Amino acid sequence: MKTRITELFGIQHPIIQGGMHYVGYAELAAAVSNAGGLGIITGLTQGTPEKLADEIARCKDMTDKPFGVNLTFLPILNAPDYPGMVRVIIESGVKVVETAGNNPVEYLPALKEAGVKIIHKCTAVRHALKAQTIGCDAASVDGFECGGHPGEDDIPNMILLPRAADELEIPFVASGGMADARSLVASLAMGAEGMNMGTRFLATKEAPVHDNVKQAILQATELDTRLVMRPLRNTERVLNNPAVERLLQKERELGAEIGFADIADEVAGKYPGVMQQGEVDSGAWSCGMVAGLINDIPSCQELIDRIMRDADQLIAQRLEGLRAGTAAI
Repeated sequence: MKTRITELFGIQHPIIQGGMHYVGYAELAAAVSNAGGLGIITGLTQGTPEKLADEIARCKDMTDKPFGVNLTFLPILNAPDYPGMVRVIIESGVKVVETAGNNPVEYLPALKEAGVKIIHKCTAVRHALKAQTIGCDAASVDGFECGGHPGEDDIPNMILLPRAADELEIPFVASGGMADARSLVASLAMGAEGMNMGTRFLATKEAPVHDNVKQAILQATELDTRLVMRPLRNTERVLNNPAVERLLQKERELGAEIGFADIADEVAGKYPGVMQQGEVDSGAWSCGMVAGLINDIPSCQELIDRIMRDADQLIAQRLEGLRAGTAAI
């Protein structure tokens, strides 16, 4: 399948593995890229330019296919060494960067001069238009269903994707609620050029996380996520657990007076324990509503092959059959 996204990034299938904290290591990125998608290393998980350089080198040992690096620009005083990470990306020859968070415009000139393609994660059409204006090559449009930070507008993908198609000239992929061939075909129908999957890739054999995390996703339904930190306007969709219930109770009790310090016990520094030690009830961790569509733990190759095979069948048989009046209802 060829789309503007496959052409832009030099990949076989229009499927991207989004950056995920303490998940986007070389093992997963290489597995996705080897399967024909675009794997992504999560830059901030590495912490320093030196460690990021080592992780990129590890990924290159595992694949000769294109892969990218996620850089999330956070509004914090003690910021990571973003200039150093950008330098490492360029020097390592990585040709795709997924940016997220704050406006990445400061770092675009150096990246683009080095031939790096930038795809920016956006939760609103206005953000995607801004990404287009500053020179991003593509956008990842995140609907309200997504795990992690869905923004504050609460627009689901059935509305957000067609709106993006109406406004954008650069190609975009659908993100949030993406799990299978139905997700891909629906996204293409609404104007996207592919899809970005996070939670679905978390539940794969190569995802370098504790099995407790994968089993928690398998056991979850579409009803088992919660929105936290909404009073702080830093909304995050997470899998429900006792720590999340405690956090939500604090939000209800403190209301507008709540501060980050009040919920730090439930959210700060939890990812290593969750992802690496399997302490899935110890704090809040990102998970999309798409957990309700995840029922197995395949390899990345098996997953992507299945998606593309089923997508071809959906398009050629069901959709064409409906148009011709021959599809089974």
